Amino acid sequence: MTGDEFNTYCKSLKATTHVVQWGNAHVWKVGGKVFAIGGWEDKEPAFTFKVTEIGFEVLPQQPGIRPAPYMASRGLKWVQHYASPGLTDDELKDYIKQSYDMIAAGLSKKKQKELGLLP
Repeated sequence: MTGDEFNTYCKSLKATTHVVQWGNAHVWKVGGKVFAIGGWEDKEPAFTFKVTEIGFEVLPQQPGIRPAPYMASRGLKWVQHYASPGLTDDELKDYIKQSYDMIAAGLSKKKQKELGLLP
C-alpha cells in the first residue's frame, strides 16, 4: 500500500479527520481519537494501528510487523507494518478498519451519535 492509497482508504471511513503532525506523520482520527498513522520517509511506508490483545501477540511474529514504536512501549496495543512482506493491502485495510471500529466504539454514545456512527 502506498501513502496515497493509505490516505484515500482512511478518508473513505465515516467521520474521519486527517492531520499531519509528529514529524510529518499522516494521522487519521475519528471523534478526535487516533486510529491510524502513516509515515513514508524511509524506503517503504510504515502504517501504525490499534489491534486486539491477540493481534498484538500474533502480528509482530510476522516479518515486517512490530509493536509500534512509542505506543507499545507505553502499554498500548498498537502495531506497525513497516517492511515487506508484512500484510497484503487487503489485510492492511482490514486491520485499519478494525482499529477504526475499536476507536469509534470507545467514543461516548453522544459523540457517536453526533458523528452519525449510530443507526
